[in-house]
Order: sequence, then C-alpha cells, then structure tokens
Amino acid sequence: MNIKNREIYKKALTLAIPMMVQNGITNMVGLVDNVMVGSLGTESVTGVAIANQLIFVNNLAIFGGLSGPGIYGAQFYGSGDTKGFRSTFRFKLWIALFCVVLGCLMFSLFGGNLIELYLHGESKTLDAQATLNYGRNYLHIMMLNLFPFALTQVYATSLRETGETVKPMVAGMISVLVDVGLNYILIFGKLGMPRLGTEGAAIATVAARVVECSVVIIWSHIQGKKHHFLQGIYKSLKVPKALCITMAKKGFPIFCNEFLWAGGVAVLTQCYSLRGLNVVAGINISNTICNLLNISFVSLGSAVGVIVGQYLGASQFDKAKQGSKSLMHFTAFVSSLFAVALIAVAFVFPKFYDTSMQVRNMASWFIVISALFFPVQGYLNAIYFTLRCGGKTFVTFLFDSVFSWVCSVPVALVLCIFTELPILPIYAVVQALDLIKIAIGYGMIRKGVWIANLVEK
Repeated sequence: MNIKNREIYKKALTLAIPMMVQNGITNMVGLVDNVMVGSLGTESVTGVAIANQLIFVNNLAIFGGLSGPGIYGAQFYGSGDTKGFRSTFRFKLWIALFCVVLGCLMFSLFGGNLIELYLHGESKTLDAQATLNYGRNYLHIMMLNLFPFALTQVYATSLRETGETVKPMVAGMISVLVDVGLNYILIFGKLGMPRLGTEGAAIATVAARVVECSVVIIWSHIQGKKHHFLQGIYKSLKVPKALCITMAKKGFPIFCNEFLWAGGVAVLTQCYSLRGLNVVAGINISNTICNLLNISFVSLGSAVGVIVGQYLGASQFDKAKQGSKSLMHFTAFVSSLFAVALIAVAFVFPKFYDTSMQVRNMASWFIVISALFFPVQGYLNAIYFTLRCGGKTFVTFLFDSVFSWVCSVPVALVLCIFTELPILPIYAVVQALDLIKIAIGYGMIRKGVWIANLVEK
C-alpha cells in the first residue's frame, strides 16, 4: 500500500464507510435475530439459519440483477447524463419485481424441501424435525420481507452511484433499532405481547425492513432537487428499448453470477452438512459474526466499482488503471485489520449461544479459518469490481460463480464424502481455492482488458 495515494484512499473510505455502516447494520439485524433466537435452543437457531441461507440466495439475486444497470448508472453519472441515469433506475425496478415474485413462488412451493436438504446425520443435541418446523415457519413469514428489501436496494444502489451513501446508512440505523426492540418484545413475549419465538424474530425483521424502505424513499424524494433523477421518475416506467437490451446483455451475466454464487454458498453448506447437524450449527454461528465483519471488503469493493466506473465514464483511463491498482492493495490492508478483530472474538462469541460445547468449539475454529482468508477476500473483491465496472461481466461470471460450481463445490463434496478428513481442514482447503482466482484475476487487471467507456456516444 502506497501512502502517496492517500487521496484515493480517502475517497474510497468516504464512500465505503457509510456503506460499511449500512451493510453492518443490515447484517446486525441478522446477528440480533440469530443471538436472540440462539437463546431459545440449538434447533431454533439452526432452523432460522437454514432459512436465512435460502433468503440470502434471493437477496444476492436481487443484488446481482441491480448491479448490471448499476455499471451504467455510475458511468452515466460520471458523464452527466441524467436521462440515462433515470432509465437505469426504472430498469432496476422491473428487475427487483421479477426477483421478488420468483422468490415468493420458490419459497411457497419448495421451502420445506429446501430446508430438509441440510438436515443430515444424527445428533444427541439436535432434533431434525423440530429444526425443520422452526425453519419453515420462519421462512414463510420472511417472504414478506422480500419486497421492501428489493425496493430499498433499488434506491440505495442508485444513490450510491451518485456518491450519496448517508441516507441508506441512516435508514439502516433506524431499522436496526426497530428490529432489536421488536425482537425483544416478540421473541420473549414482553410488554403484554405473546411469546412468539422464531416467528416473532421474523415479524420483527419484516417490520424493520419496511421502516428502512420507507425512510430511504421518503427522504430521497423530499430532497428531489438534489437527486434530479427522481424528478418525475414514476411518470413512466418505460426504458428505451436499445438501452434496455444493452443493459440486459451486460447485466444478465452479473445476475446469473450473483444467483449462482449464492447458490454455490448454499450448496457448500449443504456439503458440509453431510458431516452432521453439529457442523451446520457451528457454521451458522461462524457465519453470523463473519458476515458482520466481511463488510470491510464488500463495501470497499463497491467503492472501487463506483470510483473506477466514474473514471471510465469520464474517459480518464490512466486514473482508472492507477486507482484500481492502489485500491486493491488498500482493500486487502483494511480487510487484514478486520481479520485481527475477528480472531480476537473467535472464542468468545459462540458462548452467547445455548448449545453444546462441541458446537461452540467448532464454531470458534470456523471463525478463525474465515478470518485468516479475509485479506484474500478483500483483494479478490477489488479485482472483481474492477473487472465488472469496465463491462467485463461475462468474465466475472466465469471468474466467480462458475469457479464456485466447477471447483469449490466439487472439491468440498469429494472431501466430505470420500475422505476421512475432519471438517475443519476441509473448510480451510475450500477457502484456499480462492488463491487460484487471485492469480487469474490479477493477470487480467495488469493486461488492462477491462478498460472501456461504456456510455460514450
């Protein structure tokens, strides 16, 4: 990391810190649910965790669907084209609606069957049927969460592409307060309310998302003069056909990538579950805290996409090339700091859960292994967003999700089924496979194949 590049580091942090706070608050909602539900017993927390894994796939599909138009949004904003930016917003609305409808259909028809895929093996401390019931009831209520989450993402991503990250952050802070309060009241039956357990956690999360969505939308439209693209945004939802086709071509690989990548993560967990229900419980506890702190590289990766995308839209290719290189090293450095913090709490955090000592110990080591690969993930995210902001969406599709399904999932499956290796070394080996992607991605960055102005007329 070169200290001479502190201006671009400052710009990245200016964008990333509000995103870190927002994403951290978003993940905090899940953590609060998880810890409070964890006090109800291992079956409750495991059922909720499996349901949230399925919700995660849908959320990533929404994120991926919006990311394609987002590439053009950043470049339209960099070139000063408000009309083009407005079209990207409308295109995002249609994508969000499609993902919500598809998600509701899948969870309504196959939710229970999907949860059962994770319930393998015997455990003296876990009841598989009880876990299934908790997960299924939680998932059915959480379907109401899909629409407000999707609409919030439409607004938040569009604001972010203009450099505005404070509004989504404040809305997220308000939502987490609502979630914590309602979780306490509904899960444990306080203030005269019935004790609803896992169902109360789901209701609280839905209410918090509705509040967050309302704050973002109302606040954004009140300041319509500042956000010119929102003026008359709903007078028509039409998107110019040529632009729609162009964005769809560039965006479809990203949508497929995020959906398949999230699916790959879900299938990886399912592979690990072949080693027993205790493994699922341990990974759930680990993911809860790791997902909270991986906001470092996720948010900085998004900042890389915005900064470099704006340089490309303004045809400042030298700045884009130098900036991407500097930000890759910076992201890895910041991720290392978060890794240290994660290791520091690895053997403390699992104690908040009412579960067996075996599950707690397993969770602690899952946390340590994940933390050791945080710098790798940080560097990898910066590479990914650099390639993507230049329009190399099919390359990132191969680079990310195809790699997961062709390499990570088969390796995990083979090691879990055909070897006697303990689960912790298997987990570490699968994590280490990402070093292959760094080697390939860095070579592509150096060649400059990603440098392109997509909105130049």
